[in-house]
Amino acid sequence: MTDSGLEQMYQEVILEASKHPHGKESFAVDIASEAADGAMSAGEATVTAAHASCSAGESHQFNPTCGDEATVHVEIADGDPHVIERLVWDGHGCSISQASLSIMVDLVEGRTVDEAMALFADFHELMQSRGAGLDDDEKEEALGDAVVFEGVSKYPMRIKCALLGWEGLKDSMARALAANA
Repeated sequence: MTDSGLEQMYQEVILEASKHPHGKESFAVDIASEAADGAMSAGEATVTAAHASCSAGESHQFNPTCGDEATVHVEIADGDPHVIERLVWDGHGCSISQASLSIMVDLVEGRTVDEAMALFADFHELMQSRGAGLDDDEKEEALGDAVVFEGVSKYPMRIKCALLGWEGLKDSMARALAANA
């Protein structure tokens, strides 16, 4: 397959994932409208887990460059190893941010926190590759559909869009683990 054919296929995967996102639910408070009404201050939230044996964490991420935003909610099993039992998100933005969130859910839900952090590191490495991709076939295989963002890494302004959800995942996992401690 030619480079342009591969890039076109990657664009199609991104568009499809953004049109039919996995893990997207409507649960986040619209911070802008709530703050304007005076009903809630920005960042104030009550986070609960749907599963009794899980700790929940939530993180709101905002990209001021383009206006993308996402709230990532994770529930992590209290036992060892810490397994991601539930991962959902709410938000809006460009097709890159929405597709990245969708693919991230598919990759990490049901995995351990350590496995999710390894994928987080691999995805960051991919985003720093400036379009060259990863030199490690195992990392590329582990990233699955997320390798379609290789082309995005050529454009510094778009990298933040792809990383938005992943940063939310990392922060929400840290919050859930802190709640469990």
